[in-house]
Amino acid sequence: MTKNEIADVLSEIATLLELTGENPFKIRAYQNGARKLETLEEDLGQLIEEERLGDIQGFGAALVQKIEELHQTGKLEFHEKLKAKVEPGLVSMLEIPGVGPKKIRALHDKLGVKTIEELQKACEEGKIAGLKGFGKGTQDNILQGIKNREAYSKRHLWWHAQQVAEPILQGLLALPEVEKASHAGSFRRKRETVGDLDFIVGSSTPGPIMDWFVKQEGVQEVTAKGETKASVRFETGLQADLRVVPTAQFAFALHHFTGSKDHNVMMRQRALSRGLSLSEWGLKPVDDEDFSNSLKADGEEDIFAHLDLAFVPPELREGLGEIEVAESDQLPKLVELSDLRGVFHNHTTATDGRNTLEEMTQAAQDLGYEYWGVADHSKAAFQANGMDEERVLKQLESVRKLNESGKFKTHVFAGVECDILTDGRLDLDESVLMQLDYVVCSVHIAFTQSEEEMTARLIKAIEHPATTMLGHLCGRLLLQREAYQVNVPKVVDAAIANEIVIELNANPRRLDMDWRFWRNASEKGLLTSVNADAHAVEHFEFMQAGIDAARKGWLQAKHVINTYPISKVRKLLAKKRPDLVF
Repeated sequence: MTKNEIADVLSEIATLLELTGENPFKIRAYQNGARKLETLEEDLGQLIEEERLGDIQGFGAALVQKIEELHQTGKLEFHEKLKAKVEPGLVSMLEIPGVGPKKIRALHDKLGVKTIEELQKACEEGKIAGLKGFGKGTQDNILQGIKNREAYSKRHLWWHAQQVAEPILQGLLALPEVEKASHAGSFRRKRETVGDLDFIVGSSTPGPIMDWFVKQEGVQEVTAKGETKASVRFETGLQADLRVVPTAQFAFALHHFTGSKDHNVMMRQRALSRGLSLSEWGLKPVDDEDFSNSLKADGEEDIFAHLDLAFVPPELREGLGEIEVAESDQLPKLVELSDLRGVFHNHTTATDGRNTLEEMTQAAQDLGYEYWGVADHSKAAFQANGMDEERVLKQLESVRKLNESGKFKTHVFAGVECDILTDGRLDLDESVLMQLDYVVCSVHIAFTQSEEEMTARLIKAIEHPATTMLGHLCGRLLLQREAYQVNVPKVVDAAIANEIVIELNANPRRLDMDWRFWRNASEKGLLTSVNADAHAVEHFEFMQAGIDAARKGWLQAKHVINTYPISKVRKLLAKKRPDLVF
């Protein structure tokens, strides 16, 4: 196991111990051990080989033994026994927002609650409101969290769905009977979450394709299988549907099942206005009942051309005016992943990241980035080991020295993710913030403020002279936590007026600011930075999800500052900090 994988196990052990009511000191030892491993800069394998792991403060003999066992075998008997000891229902309760191990333990001890179903019943009967340390507000929040969890369970993050979808598509394309194949549905339109997966195949021999589809590895249940249609459910709960059509109909079926419903309605109406009927089977004259006379379409581009439209990328097919823009041939050239030259808002082991400054720089360079920005947490984010002014300046010095060393071609911009306090003040002194290349301001606490309070809070932060970017505007965590209340148009207007960038956070659970706001905001002049919010080198991969969301928001490269060359980025940052030499 790697040090980060071991840290995850230690963190899980701490949670399980808390659920069992273990000694707080023992729990804290595992929590601290996990944190120390995450921030460890020396090679773990070498420390173990040289028997120096125990020399590190906080690593007692028992913890060292467990870390060594995990590193060498990938398993830990103590961990396995602990998991077996804790009731599965208690662990499931951790999926309810705001319900941590301490609350779960208290509910178990006082009410005998062992499952989410029992927890819901206790809430509905008003038993939790009367418990010391809970109250009616907590009871209502738990009930809402249970309802949200049920709704969330029917959806899947696009990012997770692709891990199932891509192997299926590649497997289909490898079959000799398959002439054409593609994803369809909301997955192809790059919606942030999907209910299921759709695949369209063009072939004259569907039988072997259907057989392969229902026998794939990971299929838990075959819910339907016909001559040309099949549905399967995977172990993750994700359902996948397959349709095999004659190759001549492939483009029409692909367009139809890609959707959206609103887009398809508009396309059918346009076809009717030209005396044509459009469906999954083809495009033919309205008075002709035979689809064998359909107009030919080798690809979707031909369908749009038959209706005198420019091709509409799948990401834009949401029924939000794309047909009118395609009619005038004014569709934008959407930003692409290859346009990116760098990435801002990332974390290192200085706070809650899992890789060092140098490791992150090497990863950015390996991706061909001209620059990347470190923005570790400020001191208010104590749970993330946030930095005070002294530590921020120390990291700034480290970044300057790394750039001066010439060790990397990729330039490092020194920033910070500064907490926006409840009244809109920033968490660090202005004198320190102005020494940094850039400042990302974000909300991490007090999500329950009213829309008026939250909007005023964000605008006050935007108006601070040190602010460069606003981070994850709405605070949502997809399928985990709803966005807090905020007047987005007002915040956008304030950002434009103060020449502030609002990030599009590329973490697949955030994708915030929501793509639905970006078209209007960019037309008004707002700029964005698609930011990985990377806490490990592998999180740079999130940039794909961010670009997908940017494309859904009609964004072009000119709207995204991290598509700019470094010379232009420096000029942009210098507007806020004319005294700094970048």
